[in-house]
Amino acid sequence: MGQSKKKLETELSEAFIKFQRELIGRGPQEAKTYIVEDMILLRFKGVLTVEEKHLVNHDIGKGLVKKMRQVLREMYSEDFKEIVESHTGCKVLSSHSDTSTKTGERIEVFVMDKNIAKLFGNSKS
Repeated sequence: MGQSKKKLETELSEAFIKFQRELIGRGPQEAKTYIVEDMILLRFKGVLTVEEKHLVNHDIGKGLVKKMRQVLREMYSEDFKEIVESHTGCKVLSSHSDTSTKTGERIEVFVMDKNIAKLFGNSKS
């Protein structure tokens, strides 16, 4: 890999923001990617829409938002996998996602077929 770990983390954050903006018309307020051994962790802040923020104040609404976000994630899981694989050149073995209705954050975790951090030598780069 001819790039730094920090550069790859930034590129992945930007690619996910772009995809989400194209998909639902808006992206998260903030995105941060972390490469930890064979995992890629993405943390998105400010992902809830105005409507979702109103819904999560009600018990039924909270469940609806969680379910809708799960369904959307499942519908586009192959796209998410493609983003990660195209940027890393490695295969995604599994992925996991959750959205917090309390904080408005979403976490994405991708388990890769290689220790990506090791591909950079010094994992602090």
